[in-house]
Amino acid sequence: MTIELDPKTLAPQQIWNSPQLAVIVPTFNERANVVSLFDKVTTALGDIPFEFIVVDDNSPDGTAAVVKELARRHANVRCIHRIGRRGLSSAVVEGISASAAPYFAVIDADHQHDEAILPIMLDKALAGDHIVVGTRYAGSGSAGEGLSKTREAGSRLATRLSGLVTGKSLSDPMSGFFLMRRDVFDEIAPSLSNEGFKILLDIIVSAGRARARRGKELRIGEVPYTFRPRNAGESKMSSIVVVQFLGLVLSKMTGGLLPTSFLLFGLVGATGVIVHMSTLWLSHEKFGFNFFYAQVTATIVAMTFNFILNNELTYANKKLRGWRYFTGLLTFYAVCSIGALANVSVASWIYTFDRSFYLAGLLGVLMSVVFNYSVTKVFTWR
Repeated sequence: MTIELDPKTLAPQQIWNSPQLAVIVPTFNERANVVSLFDKVTTALGDIPFEFIVVDDNSPDGTAAVVKELARRHANVRCIHRIGRRGLSSAVVEGISASAAPYFAVIDADHQHDEAILPIMLDKALAGDHIVVGTRYAGSGSAGEGLSKTREAGSRLATRLSGLVTGKSLSDPMSGFFLMRRDVFDEIAPSLSNEGFKILLDIIVSAGRARARRGKELRIGEVPYTFRPRNAGESKMSSIVVVQFLGLVLSKMTGGLLPTSFLLFGLVGATGVIVHMSTLWLSHEKFGFNFFYAQVTATIVAMTFNFILNNELTYANKKLRGWRYFTGLLTFYAVCSIGALANVSVASWIYTFDRSFYLAGLLGVLMSVVFNYSVTKVFTWR
């Protein structure tokens, strides 16, 4: 069999050059933004050889199809189309890991980050900075019209909280716009969390601690820019993102000993206790159920509430939909029922050795939380 090659000469932009910079763009429903962003990045970088890697979480609007079509026309465009995986942090890590470029930049697809400063950021990295952050809150930087007053206040508060774990005076550690040396990233990649939306905070904390253990300093530079309004589509910011960020801060304060997902799972469980007791009171006191049926009702309501909240918050990157939602709910019921038995068994066993009512009860609850978290992570949100 003879294979005929296309005799057409490749256009200059189709000839592959080893990239000096990889531009990583995590996307979800950004069909209307991604092509124009590529054009803007191409103009900004000029003669700098770069690759444009879009990591798409199977967007319903067909973002991946648009990027694949773009890749047919430009050799430096790649699409990582993720099926069954979601989450900004994991998308960024996967995109970075797929490139061999010595430097990479992470930028949002919605045009709010100013791509024009990418060459300046790269120059600072070439001059010795390990991480260069695009900042809205230093020098000539500004939140501009890209943030409402409420979101800007929340961003500044998050910046102050971040200082508790970074140990560095950074003007905008919550920025999702940064450039970094690959060798520094490779040192910490295995320790990064795949959960949540604030990957830069995780990188700064992990890289800072890793280099401190070897007696080295993490050098961070900043380049100011004006945050722009979103070009098209809807913002991904929500109250869920805020709670996940707080979970990441607490996780980093424990040195990563307690994963973000475990802390969120525990928070949901604590909220579930309030739901349980409220339902128990309503069923028994207002609707006249005897205690047994009131307790059963409260247990089912609380477990259902916990499942829904965990699906939306703790495991937002593995959110169950369709028939998997209902099978997941059934496995959650089953696991939590076993967890309740483990709670009672452990608490009773401890109480026989130490007559402390509160200690036995607390350890029993802790046992059930650890059991439920470990097992549902494997069987419900696998």
